[in-house]
Amino acid sequence: MPSLSIWEIFSFDSFAHAFMFAVLTYLMIVGLKKQYTYMRVQLFAIRTAFMVSSMFGIAIELLQHFFVPGRQGDIVDVLSNTIGCIIGILLFKWIYQL
Repeated sequence: MPSLSIWEIFSFDSFAHAFMFAVLTYLMIVGLKKQYTYMRVQLFAIRTAFMVSSMFGIAIELLQHFFVPGRQGDIVDVLSNTIGCIIGILLFKWIYQL
């Protein structure tokens, strides 16, 4: 088991990951809500955006770990990405008052 320091979670890198995924998730929800071609996707825009964004974050870390020499995936980055997705959802709900 790798040791996990509390300072790793509150590093600048973690905040950058969370910020970028908050923006990604927020903009994805707005885009999915404004499309009218697939009504089911529009209805479940928040769930869809959360699943796509969080799976994207996990995929990035897995690809980085297994296919990029000299780089390794980090569970703290996955956690930061997921927290950013949740922040993006909360931001959307706060702005649009849903």
